[in-house]
Amino acid sequence: MTDASALTSALDALTVIRGRKLKGRVEEVLKTATTEDFNTFACAELQLEMAGIPGGRHSGFSRRSGGREPWYPRGTEMCNERQISILSLEELSVVAGRMELPELKAGWIGGNLALSGLPNLSLIPPRTRLVFAGGAVIRVDGDNAPCRFAGQSIAQHFPEREGLDLLFPQVAKRLRGLVGFVERSGVIRAGEEVTAHIPEQWLYQPD
Repeated sequence: MTDASALTSALDALTVIRGRKLKGRVEEVLKTATTEDFNTFACAELQLEMAGIPGGRHSGFSRRSGGREPWYPRGTEMCNERQISILSLEELSVVAGRMELPELKAGWIGGNLALSGLPNLSLIPPRTRLVFAGGAVIRVDGDNAPCRFAGQSIAQHFPEREGLDLLFPQVAKRLRGLVGFVERSGVIRAGEEVTAHIPEQWLYQPD
């Protein structure tokens, strides 16, 4: 058990980064054509309900665990914190450059929102609230780890290139955007403003 003096010393040494607000812009909204699709397609507006995008591949209050959750047996029902995939146009451009591709579209890797103007989007911390001008709010769970499955989707657009499926997870780490869940339902449209309400942050070091 931590004694009072050790706790006080830890708190005194703690460096706290203040919360802040950052403005960005919604450049594209996308959804799947069917629940079986991985690719997403641009649409006029994105309707968000508390369970996510109606009819979407990742909608629902719960989901089944997979390879990202090795602490559960595969297929365990768990909370769905991955309702929405959020990407950065700036980061997509960086990844395309690293892969020596002319472009990398958000829909190729299952994005639902393509944003601009939020620096280092994939590094935005958990608990951040993305508040959209139309009233919808998404709570950030964390960054989305790049995988070979997304790389295979990219490779389909460049059949003349080999190895893109493996290259994507190698070069897109911490550049693959965020996943989050709906905190407040609403409609999001391309062109509207989004405000990232970033909470206080500190580095947890128990030793």
